[in-house]
Amino acid sequence: MASPTPLKGLELVDCARANAKQGAETAAELCGYGGNLRTFKQELKQACEDMGVTFNELSDLITDQDALMNMEGEIVAPDTPTEL
Repeated sequence: MASPTPLKGLELVDCARANAKQGAETAAELCGYGGNLRTFKQELKQACEDMGVTFNELSDLITDQDALMNMEGEIVAPDTPTEL
């Protein structure tokens, strides 16, 4: 759900990071900036600098942990809740 007002600071960085894989246009929309990509990127860059995070482009916010979560693997779990 898109924010009704433009996000700032940590909330902006969190929202942008969560939506970075979908592209700048989608991230800007969901963070409350609509189609104003220039302002979105300026505010995001400032928020990252304030936090000490290096930011050049949206893909900088995608971490190695995000990539690992998308890897295929096998789920190991009991067959029934009683086998815990």
